[in-house]
Amino acid sequence: MLLISVVIPAYNEGPNLGLVLRDTNNILQNMGFPYEIIVVNDGSQDNTADVAKKHGVILINNDNNLGKGAALIKGFRRAKGSIVVTMDADGSHRAEDIPFLLSPMLNGGSVEAILGSRFVDDVGRRSTSNLHLIGNRIINALILMATGRYISDSQSGFRAYKKNALGKIALHSSGFDIESEMTIKMLKKGFRIMEVPIRCDPRKNGFTRVNSFQDGFNIVKTIIKATVYSFLG
Repeated sequence: MLLISVVIPAYNEGPNLGLVLRDTNNILQNMGFPYEIIVVNDGSQDNTADVAKKHGVILINNDNNLGKGAALIKGFRRAKGSIVVTMDADGSHRAEDIPFLLSPMLNGGSVEAILGSRFVDDVGRRSTSNLHLIGNRIINALILMATGRYISDSQSGFRAYKKNALGKIALHSSGFDIESEMTIKMLKKGFRIMEVPIRCDPRKNGFTRVNSFQDGFNIVKTIIKATVYSFLG
């Protein structure tokens, strides 16, 4: 029977995580498929772990803050579902979009990865600053040059993958460059990937931990490495 795994990396997201888990549980229950929600608490210093326990999800605790990529990789290893959904813990992703995100897979399609995009239309643009929008477009252009495929929102963390496809790519990124690494490697392996529009809101509480320049530099390095490795086999 189909099992859906939702992996949510979280670092000091106590004020936001409860709402995310409540909405995600409600939507998945309404969908009628067996599911599991995995929260990877990435060394949080607030009540993130307590919030996760309160909502009865699978909780993985990192002793230290290892980064988004490291948290996702650990969540992927734990996930038992044949479909794995990733979403952020800051409340920017809307749980009610999960059925739409999964629809191409649940309707018998052969797609192996579905990327939620804020930029397929204008709905999600208000969720990001102009600086981040410019950076996203630069990274999208680099991925286009590396793979020949244009992805409109390469940095989106709201995605769905077939678990067996995830098992075919070796992932090494520990930070926010994880989405770029995954995108490059999937495209290079010829995986069937599609984008669907998602709605995206500004984070509910707190502040973003994305460092536009440092993380942008790391993403560019990751794109170069992933491209070179793909040519070396």
